[in-house]
Amino acid sequence: MGFADTPQEQLDSELLTDFATMSAFGETPRGGVDREAMTQPDVEQRRWLSGWLEERGFSVDIDRVGNQFGTFEWTPGAPYVLLGSHMDSQPLGGKFDGAYGVIAAAEAAWRIKRACDESGHVPQYNIAVVNWFNEEGSRFEPSMMGSGVYTGKLDADTVLKTEDLAGVSVAEALEDGGFLGSGDGPQAAAYAEIHIEQGRILDEEGVAIGLVEATWAAKKYHLIVHGDQAHTGSTIISDRHDALLGASHLVVLAREIADEFGIHTSVGQLVVLPNSPVVVPREARLHLDMRSPDSALVEAADARLRERMRKIEELAAVRIEEDTAHQWDLLPYDPRGVELSRRVAEDLGLSHRPIMTVAGHDSTNMKDIVPSVMLFVPSVDGISHNEGEYTKDEDMCAGVNLFTEVATRLLDGALDE
Repeated sequence: MGFADTPQEQLDSELLTDFATMSAFGETPRGGVDREAMTQPDVEQRRWLSGWLEERGFSVDIDRVGNQFGTFEWTPGAPYVLLGSHMDSQPLGGKFDGAYGVIAAAEAAWRIKRACDESGHVPQYNIAVVNWFNEEGSRFEPSMMGSGVYTGKLDADTVLKTEDLAGVSVAEALEDGGFLGSGDGPQAAAYAEIHIEQGRILDEEGVAIGLVEATWAAKKYHLIVHGDQAHTGSTIISDRHDALLGASHLVVLAREIADEFGIHTSVGQLVVLPNSPVVVPREARLHLDMRSPDSALVEAADARLRERMRKIEELAAVRIEEDTAHQWDLLPYDPRGVELSRRVAEDLGLSHRPIMTVAGHDSTNMKDIVPSVMLFVPSVDGISHNEGEYTKDEDMCAGVNLFTEVATRLLDGALDE
């Protein structure tokens, strides 16, 4: 599949070269990246992306919560087909998660623009590449923050006031990095995202493309265990209100709930105060999440969690506060988008299968406001949020070829009523 008389080999080479350049920002010795939202490596790769887009004739705009848009307009006033993902990472994360989706979107948009320039074709919609702010949620909570504001699920002013563990607000971080913009971003007519699977199904089955039909249901909890600070040596055990003891029971409880209900649970973050070796902790904050393809199981697990939290309060002589919660139900993606992607995969001779996403993505938000397509490429051994994350070159290239054709059809109204 060539665009603007460019051989496929050259298109693949351009993609892999650009991905390698992008992966150098925040690169770690073990081959991953470390570029949490609005840290210096994230700022640098955002500047690089802006330059890449502007050199190819796209206009770059930043909205009020740092979402980065590269837009090209064929028809003034027409809405946009948005293509994208995120480029922020977890600490010591992989270089494919999210970032592959942004470079795939940029490459697809560039290929389409060149093809239209050559043919004179004017699509029904304009096109935009988007790098969503703070999708990972590792520096600022919650995750999927930028797309949450764009879709109206999160309040922009509240987001801008949100602080990281060091007390730096989103607004301060964006302003310091030069990415505090204004406005709400371009109006979307449709959305498409491609991502590594973050699971091993495609890799084990030797399938090139996953057609995402739905997302697992999820509940996320920010729990604060309140105790009382005391001396670790002199305070007798019966007088202690140990916040870390209460938090430890919650960590074990999460695993017990996973075993009991057959769902995925985890405690991924724990902050202990005052975190001194000779002080019984007065407070422990933890982030707990539960996920399942069965919404009823998540609800049952939620009830069990709340029941057992009351017992943990008595056992550890602490108080547990639920500070914030982020959740979504088991919801399908637009079946027309799944069918469109299936037809494109058939046309290109790419193996494919329906699949669900366990992880949340920006498309999880976008699918609720516009017709959206979510696609997966294989992730070797399913490794993710880890420096060992890896997707083969041939799978990356095949994914971008498919994504480009899907985007081409979306631009001509393939999912219109």
